[in-house]
Amino acid sequence: MGPFKKFQVDVEILFDFILVILGAVITMISLAYGFGTFRRPGPGLYPFFIGGSIFVFSIVLLIAELRSPLRVPLFDRGGIKTFLFMTSGLCLWIVVMPVLGYVPVTFLATFAFGKIMKLEGWWKPLAVSAGTALFIYLLFDYWLYIDLPRGILG
Repeated sequence: MGPFKKFQVDVEILFDFILVILGAVITMISLAYGFGTFRRPGPGLYPFFIGGSIFVFSIVLLIAELRSPLRVPLFDRGGIKTFLFMTSGLCLWIVVMPVLGYVPVTFLATFAFGKIMKLEGWWKPLAVSAGTALFIYLLFDYWLYIDLPRGILG
């Protein structure tokens, strides 16, 4: 089991390194598109910040992985179960969203994800879910005037 454990750690380090490269490439490519101004943002502004964020956070993850003496198995029983529940939840969110609407389904999905990730009690997942749904509604529907799918409730 020793060589398999070493392989697991190497996969995580390799993945973090690939994310560092991906973030750097996205950041460099976005420079060619231009940033624009704050009143009229250019097409390169959003990809620049996303690529920069991926780059910075991936470096932090890579350094933490290289410095960590504790090695966690890549595929344990609980991790696979959580992965399958999260994947099923995302698929269900995509299927149900046009029927019930974006905001209510996002509330339900966020609550389910909170419980899957073992967020304590009932109030914390409810607060996170309500805050996420409210933020998405305010950001897209109220401030940006982007119509979100309303479903049968809209």
